[in-house]
Amino acid sequence: MPEGDTIAYAAQRMRPVLEGHVPDAIRTPHPRHALDRWPERLAGRAVAEVRTHGKHLFLRFDGELTIHSHLRMTGTWGIYAPERRWGRSPRLAWLVLERAGHQVVQFNGPVLELLTESRTRFDRRLAALGPDVLAPEFDFDGFLRRLRGDDYTRGIGDALLDQRNVAGIGNIWKAEGCWEAAIDPWRPVSTVSDAEARAIIEGVRPRMLGSARTGRMAGAPRVFRRHGRPCPRCGTTIQARPGGDDNRTTFWCPGCQH
Repeated sequence: MPEGDTIAYAAQRMRPVLEGHVPDAIRTPHPRHALDRWPERLAGRAVAEVRTHGKHLFLRFDGELTIHSHLRMTGTWGIYAPERRWGRSPRLAWLVLERAGHQVVQFNGPVLELLTESRTRFDRRLAALGPDVLAPEFDFDGFLRRLRGDDYTRGIGDALLDQRNVAGIGNIWKAEGCWEAAIDPWRPVSTVSDAEARAIIEGVRPRMLGSARTGRMAGAPRVFRRHGRPCPRCGTTIQARPGGDDNRTTFWCPGCQH
């Protein structure tokens, strides 16, 4: 699943193409949206803002209409210069926005909806999201408050994946953040101090912000998908096993993560 930094990088590339401009064309080629009349509803409206919150992307148009996207496991955004070939089959395109020869395309995005501004503000799914890990100023108090309200027996790694606690961290950055802070991802939340929880966010934010700017992970993964290889900090063999609510594979070093 694309994590918050991937979505932020896509938004960064969209802004010069769309923000402040009226798209030349809007197409919804996937049959799911054939009757939604999106092109007609959005015709003549400028894209006022392209923003993200965690793994969610919002294209806000003049007139209080917003396209909301979440890619989950299958979707991706593509931003293509004039004449550039698409990275996926046109049959997989759900949304195409064209301007000045550029094309912004969402492929296979299972959550793609056109919302009014009021519905965007009061949507329970969106209102439940925790602080955005990539916000200019991270809300540590809000994060800790939500974490302490979670199941205290839950592993800290699994709690970091819960977007209600912190928005934008997925399986990659969960593993990397716990390693940076030398915290065992299987430790129950109740045994993780506020300072330790804060250290996980502080450890992962700079790397995620760098990835959001460049589209590439800053430095090689420390533990993610390095099962059986030596830890770059202590040399102990990195372990991996599934667990948590979604049975996601967790990578960690038993030698230096406590």
